[in-house]
Amino acid sequence: MGEKRAVLVGINYPGTKAELKGCHNDVARMHRCLVERFGFDESGIRVLVDDGSGPQPTGANIRRELQRLVGDAGPGDLLFFHYSGHGTRLPAETGEDDDTGYDECIVPCDMNLITDQDFTELVRKVPEGCLFTIVSDSCHSGGLLDKTKEQIGHSTKQNQTERSDSGSGGFRSFLKGAVRDVFESQGIHLPRRSHRQSDDGDDGDEEPRYLDTADAHVKNRSLPLSTLIEMLKEKTGKDDIDVGSLRLTLFDLFGDDASPKIKKFMKVMLNKLQQGQHGGVVGFVGALAQELLKAKLDGKQEQLEPAMEQEVHSEEEVYAGTTARVPSNGVLISGCQTDQTSADATTSKGSYGALSNAIQTILAEHGAVTNLELVTKARKMLSRQGYTQQPGLYCSDEHASVAFIC
Repeated sequence: MGEKRAVLVGINYPGTKAELKGCHNDVARMHRCLVERFGFDESGIRVLVDDGSGPQPTGANIRRELQRLVGDAGPGDLLFFHYSGHGTRLPAETGEDDDTGYDECIVPCDMNLITDQDFTELVRKVPEGCLFTIVSDSCHSGGLLDKTKEQIGHSTKQNQTERSDSGSGGFRSFLKGAVRDVFESQGIHLPRRSHRQSDDGDDGDEEPRYLDTADAHVKNRSLPLSTLIEMLKEKTGKDDIDVGSLRLTLFDLFGDDASPKIKKFMKVMLNKLQQGQHGGVVGFVGALAQELLKAKLDGKQEQLEPAMEQEVHSEEEVYAGTTARVPSNGVLISGCQTDQTSADATTSKGSYGALSNAIQTILAEHGAVTNLELVTKARKMLSRQGYTQQPGLYCSDEHASVAFIC
């Protein structure tokens, strides 16, 4: 048996419009579980939480820890990553008619998003004979290892794409639908709620609403696009941020620390802008785009170097969604499906993520379980408790039947 190593990330976003309550607790419980139940050494577990102590769970720090986790791995090692925090979905921004997908992302404390393609590329680097298990207790988490075989789940991403493609308006028609879909969360429906929630769920133009129940106070772990835009405006002091310039803004903010997918996107778009081919890219040709293009034309490459040094073989590589080949040695356990939201609950027993709490409860009751058994039991448990989120399992047939973690 090789080494057992883990990275645990919990983000509550204190003092922001995105504040959650249970993510730090999720990480603390999983930390105890890894040491006491699965025999992990304390020195093999790295923890990032936004409580003001130690390294913060920024995009750069999370990416650095994950790269170290995978880079130091060898055959026989067991790798584990637990994430509790917000998830979000970035709609397509290239302006091409056939770019009608989403980048599913986790949301670090500094808004430096980590995309599904980043995770897929990371798992591709895991050595042969080493297994990497990911638990993502966040919204829209069913697509984080995109194109991996779905063992349990009923993702509707393909249906959404087909629906978008069927419109006659091409990209602009898709963009309208994308904004509507992302702004409208499906919501979390619990029994005995004390005020009415619309069938369509939360309105993304408002703060995500709490649902008061007889025994729980629940919030979505979904960061609405409107809230992400508002927080980016506050962070940058710029008012012209909207769908169409989100990736541009993230690159301008984080440069080389931005997602590799976003850096590749910028290279493609800057080349298109330089060639005068920006047609139809809503919001991209704004003040910031012109500023970056001027830097490129004036030969001031330092600002643009993180993007221009990326290797991009085709424009389709930067389309929303992932084009990477299927990783064979990764296991994703998601809190919900791609089009659903996950619950952050506060009860008399404390605050926690619904999936994280279910995992701990099942392990305490049943001991060792396979990945398939764990997710099946978690689905049944959450359904009995009144949640509509449906955890998913994405991995090979072989890894579906192996023990959870070890």
